[in-house]
Amino acid sequence: MRPTPYVASLRVYEPLSAFEPADRLRWQAIDVDKQSYVVEESLAIQRLIVPESPTGRPDGVHILEIDGERFVSPWSTATRCWAALDNFKDLLPSTVIPFFITPAIEDVISSGVDLLEDKVPHILNETWMIPPRWFLLFQPHERHRGENENGLFSNAQTTISLAKSRAESAHQIVVSAFGEGPVEQDLGNLLEWLSMFHPESRVELDYGGLASYLDKSLRENGEDGLSVDSSIEDVLISLEGLAAADGARAGIGYQRLMSRWQRIQSYALAN
Repeated sequence: MRPTPYVASLRVYEPLSAFEPADRLRWQAIDVDKQSYVVEESLAIQRLIVPESPTGRPDGVHILEIDGERFVSPWSTATRCWAALDNFKDLLPSTVIPFFITPAIEDVISSGVDLLEDKVPHILNETWMIPPRWFLLFQPHERHRGENENGLFSNAQTTISLAKSRAESAHQIVVSAFGEGPVEQDLGNLLEWLSMFHPESRVELDYGGLASYLDKSLRENGEDGLSVDSSIEDVLISLEGLAAADGARAGIGYQRLMSRWQRIQSYALAN
């Protein structure tokens, strides 16, 4: 099982040409490590036990090689730690934050943040849930699932140009159906994030350890495990319903998706 089995990721892999010369040389020279996801998660757990500045150690990368070309998704640990802290602080009154994060820990996380050249992470994470908007970036034929040395897995990959086109289409559908609001804003933010990367990048959705929880939940619900997960299809059905002004069809897809992932979220309360 993955070290942090409750985390799912959305990653952008940019071609080497998108990076500075020094990074290109360094990342071209290293071997592809299929266990880089495990290493990244293991280091994250270590930082929970012994906090350290994320800028204090050399960072890692995830690598894809497609048709002889190398694509890289830097962990951007310092950027992501800083962004997570910033987002957390936005959710709570300033007087409450010290009860969750002491000033000393905040100093550790924020140390060196002013030196970051790029505050846009290549990786987004969610715990115990995959946001519906992540699924709309992919088509069912782009999904791969199975089992490896770390347990069950499910992921999907596509080009960033297709992902952006699908997000733009979904954004237009949502605006037409509901106007401006939280859902439209979430899609707009996702589009803005995707637009910051090289046009030949690749996008990957990785269920992470949630694949095993999803398999367990589906089997407990009388279904045939991970192989029948239809999350991508359900989001597409919902969007098709919205585009056709068919509320019933849109509701069927959305309800099926949400009920499936709400069961996964319930595991968080049992751990």
